[in-house]
Amino acid sequence: MDAKLLFIHALSPLHAGTGQGVGAIDLPIAREKATNLPYLPGSSLKGVLRDACTDGTTRKEVFGPETTHAADYAGSVHFTDQRLLFMPIRSLSGTFAWVTSPLVLRRFSRDVALAQGADFPANVPDVTPSDGCLVTNATNLIGNDGKVTLEDIPLTPARSAEMDAWAQKFVAVLFPQSSEWKDVFTARLCLVHDEIFGFLVETATEVVARIALDDEVKTVKQGALWYEESLPAESILSGLVVASPVRAEAHTVFKTVDDIIANPLQLGGHATVGRGLCSLHMVS
Repeated sequence: MDAKLLFIHALSPLHAGTGQGVGAIDLPIAREKATNLPYLPGSSLKGVLRDACTDGTTRKEVFGPETTHAADYAGSVHFTDQRLLFMPIRSLSGTFAWVTSPLVLRRFSRDVALAQGADFPANVPDVTPSDGCLVTNATNLIGNDGKVTLEDIPLTPARSAEMDAWAQKFVAVLFPQSSEWKDVFTARLCLVHDEIFGFLVETATEVVARIALDDEVKTVKQGALWYEESLPAESILSGLVVASPVRAEAHTVFKTVDDIIANPLQLGGHATVGRGLCSLHMVS
């Protein structure tokens, strides 16, 4: 199996929805059943990249035939679900933090082991609820009280050389041409306990109320009020791009994907209201 790591950096709120809701949120985002962590379905990503491929022959060889001939042969590229890697969380100091957890990094490390060209630290730092959180030595998240306060949760920070090593690897992929953003990411990287991370990704998503207006009187239509959930801007997800040489060789598959993601793409729903503008990066 030929596979490469793919990163998705949301430049605007990202709505990868389920189409229906059972609670207070009418249009929730997709979440894993076991962990409740948000993700972008691989099928959604593949559809966007397929539409962005302008060469008809390459599109069929790499992404497979049109839907009407789907049974003829399989496509040569597969995308895993893109799982949340870093969640932007409001911070009392530093404006916001890019937050992750040991479980998330361990699952990411499992993908690293399958991918070609990926070079990330082998050791995943651990943290317990009593430990608070781990930050880099260049952090700007620590307040005057010596705490890192995420939303309304005060945590006792510990500066970590291991976090420095992780930050160095991530910025090389996410911000290859911007030293400024490399510093911004490093200063805001934060590792919290899995339970705290689970609470944050449940409560710190972006939920907005939407309405529809009557065309004639310009007032809200009867019953046309709904709430929709999105991952906030600056969320970072990751997953795998897998090449399966059915009609196209692996190098052709990866080059095609790399060419398509050279410019930002719109992922998920509600593009006309600014949702889903994303920057994508594949580890060569």
